[in-house]
Amino acid sequence: MIDYFALALGHGLMVIALLRLVLREDCDADPLIEGLKADIAANRMATSTAGRNAARRERAQGAEAEEEPSAHALKQRSGSA
Repeated sequence: MIDYFALALGHGLMVIALLRLVLREDCDADPLIEGLKADIAANRMATSTAGRNAARRERAQGAEAEEEPSAHALKQRSGSA
């Protein structure tokens, strides 16, 4: 009788531990793999024509956004002087 109880207790605790491990959210996602997937997607976009064009548009919009505050500041300086 004791042998059956010991077997049931040991296996029951192992099942509980396994369930707790399986149901954890952080065991499902590996941040390193997510980073590699993002790098692969960026490389694919960089090698395709559409991806290169999109990157050029982003850089052009970024350059315009950087120029606007300085041009706006120059207009304010010249207008107030």
